[in-house]
Amino acid sequence: MTDKNIEKKRYDDRAIKLIEANNFEVPLGLHSYMMEPIDSYKKNLLANVFNGARVLEIGAGMGENTEFLLNQGFNVHATDISSKSVEFLKKKYASYSLFEAEVADMESLPFNDNSFDVICSAGSLSYGDNSIVMNEIYRVLVKGGIFIAIDSLNNNPIYKLNRYIHFLLGNRSKSTLQRMPTIKLLEKYTVKFDNVEVAYFGSLTWLFPILRKFLNDDLMKEISSSFDKKINIKKSAFKFIIKAIK
Repeated sequence: MTDKNIEKKRYDDRAIKLIEANNFEVPLGLHSYMMEPIDSYKKNLLANVFNGARVLEIGAGMGENTEFLLNQGFNVHATDISSKSVEFLKKKYASYSLFEAEVADMESLPFNDNSFDVICSAGSLSYGDNSIVMNEIYRVLVKGGIFIAIDSLNNNPIYKLNRYIHFLLGNRSKSTLQRMPTIKLLEKYTVKFDNVEVAYFGSLTWLFPILRKFLNDDLMKEISSSFDKKINIKKSAFKFIIKAIK
């Protein structure tokens, strides 16, 4: 079984369990000190998605971030390689008239050139070949369209070790581990797109499981935010947000 099929089966199985349990609430499961990049991602979407914009969400998964888009009244077309995840999304958001979902591989998006005003992704970039996915995003965006993504950065050796341990435990496939976004990948976007902005977050996140024994989440969030703003954390960051304009 290929890594892609392994990941597809993983998400299919998860969706099947939720559908059978009639459970359509999927929390992010993050501590408050890890929420700043998520909050910034949402602010970027609010600032760049205009009324009537056609929004494509790639790698939508269980819709952990889809609901935010829909609640803003955006016209959202969600895709995922897992057919059961798409079934889950259709059931969960059946009441939204501006919502569509379909099975799609982000390496080969089933849309014409220049189809969407905004493309967004939350944590899905490692599920496809980096260069192919970037080219597909560029292809289906209109001229002047915007790609906004939040994802994990794979430059900090501590985070790389943690992700490798998850691979050994069977929680990640080898190819997704190898395709985790890096600074080199982000530099490719600066060549491909006309205007690119990248923000980095969470250089101290690796310390917080230990510090939680002594500090509350709100204080750790304040420490993390202050550190990120004062120190150049590009190579040690846990998360990044990219905004790329075609």
